[in-house]
Amino acid sequence: MSRLVNRRIRVFLALLAACFGVLFLRAAWLQGIRATSLSRLGQTQHREQVTLPAGRGTIFDRTGLRLALGEQAMTVYADPMQIRRPRSVADEVARRLGLDPDALYPKLADRSRGFVYVARQADPARTAVLRRERIPGLGFLPEERRFYPQGSVAAQVLGYVGVDDTGLAGLELQLDKDLAGKAGHQTLVKDPSGRVIDVIGDRPEVAGRDVTLTLDHTIQANAEQILRETVHKWRAKSATAIVLDPRTGSILAMAVAPGYNANLYPVAPNALQRNRTVTDTYEPGSTFKLVTVAAALSDHLVSPSSEFTLPYSLQVSDRVIHDAEPRGTVRYTVAQILAHSSNIGAITLAKLLGRDRLSSWISRFGFGRATGIDFPGESSGIVLPADKWSGSTIGNLPIGQGIAVTPVQMAAAYASVANRGLWSRPHLVARVAGGARPSLNRRRILSPAVSRSLMTMLKDVVAEGTGMYAAIPGYQVAGKTGTAQKPDSHGGYATGEYVASFVGIVPASRPRLVVLVTVDEPHGAIWGGLVAAPAFQQIASFDLRYLEIPPDART
Repeated sequence: MSRLVNRRIRVFLALLAACFGVLFLRAAWLQGIRATSLSRLGQTQHREQVTLPAGRGTIFDRTGLRLALGEQAMTVYADPMQIRRPRSVADEVARRLGLDPDALYPKLADRSRGFVYVARQADPARTAVLRRERIPGLGFLPEERRFYPQGSVAAQVLGYVGVDDTGLAGLELQLDKDLAGKAGHQTLVKDPSGRVIDVIGDRPEVAGRDVTLTLDHTIQANAEQILRETVHKWRAKSATAIVLDPRTGSILAMAVAPGYNANLYPVAPNALQRNRTVTDTYEPGSTFKLVTVAAALSDHLVSPSSEFTLPYSLQVSDRVIHDAEPRGTVRYTVAQILAHSSNIGAITLAKLLGRDRLSSWISRFGFGRATGIDFPGESSGIVLPADKWSGSTIGNLPIGQGIAVTPVQMAAAYASVANRGLWSRPHLVARVAGGARPSLNRRRILSPAVSRSLMTMLKDVVAEGTGMYAAIPGYQVAGKTGTAQKPDSHGGYATGEYVASFVGIVPASRPRLVVLVTVDEPHGAIWGGLVAAPAFQQIASFDLRYLEIPPDART
């Protein structure tokens, strides 16, 4: 009996020694071979790096009014490993924050993850109520969300940012590097149960830089209101307007109707978010005749008083072109050709120029290439190279057909005439905090003498020509109407679809403003002088009073 007991004790001791041996080898392997990797794993289990978003810079208008700014919000996150009852927590959080509990539950129930976002940029008042409930596993981080105090004013220009505070459209995208700043980081040190016991600041955030624009919110809001009324009156598809200082290229307003509230961009149709003054093109029609006349004057082929006998219609290759209104044969000066917007007269001048010289002048005015405006997605327009002209092109281009331009290109072209022949790059940014003011990009495209002649002719357009509805009491107005049929997808023109436009300069004796208006697909009338000129008159009249620009008309 005692021999059996001794044998059992020896077996037990052997098994115990074997177990201690295995444990010893395991400990040696963990502390020797796996020590480094396990140390790193332990640190990651107890340390968590959190990104600290940088405050985004504010966007101001020229008067100092805030157009875009960051407002306080709260990001809610969770550690699913600390969530005891994920279903009930999902229901409570969803109720407090207005979320879908069924979408939230899988995140909170996934214990393989130590960090999940519950809500980004949530309302601070709602999150404050949730935070007071002290639900284990939930965490809160202060964050900014973008807010546009003016709502729809300049929405297409400002654009918007995403939930990660990254610019996605408009100036928010164009200026993202300046506005965004640099995010910081901090490390949360947790105990084995997941509770935060220390916070280590690794890198502080650097706030973004503020930006001041050339836009004036009052001029912008007024232009948008007038465009909305114009679109409604003429049951138009859309309308655009640009108010530009011809001396510097500063854009005081860049309006599009219909518009949208920038704070509600996720639910706004993409078509409403587009800044059509920069991204969209149109056939300019008669407003383009300014280029043809300027080229003929600059090349000394004609003077403003040169006379031409003009029939009502003209055969140009395989096309017969006529003036807009039926008439007999007339004798017009160059000034009258522009004032009465004669297609036949413009084509006559173009034939004097010839293909190569006219093509060169079109390029010189900046058509066919981007202006370089500080806005993303600018279109270069569409200009047919001279070597691809057909026989009828010399009859199309001089009257603004067979060419596509952007509103900002056309406004800049007229601004060069107003500015004594100096073209200035149109721009929206006046300055970025901490940086130098943007340099003015200028080039001479016309002589001062030719510019003066053109200004006189453009005044006649308003005084006695097609732009009479653009007249402003007390001020001399120079401008040009345009009415262009819209091209279709088959290489022809769509029936009944037109773009009506007007470009004006005020005061004509001392130009301070260039105002362009385009109205897409008006109904009831199609003519630029009837549809777009009155909108110009309303916008320009308001701006002249607002800016306290003195009258210049002789009484």
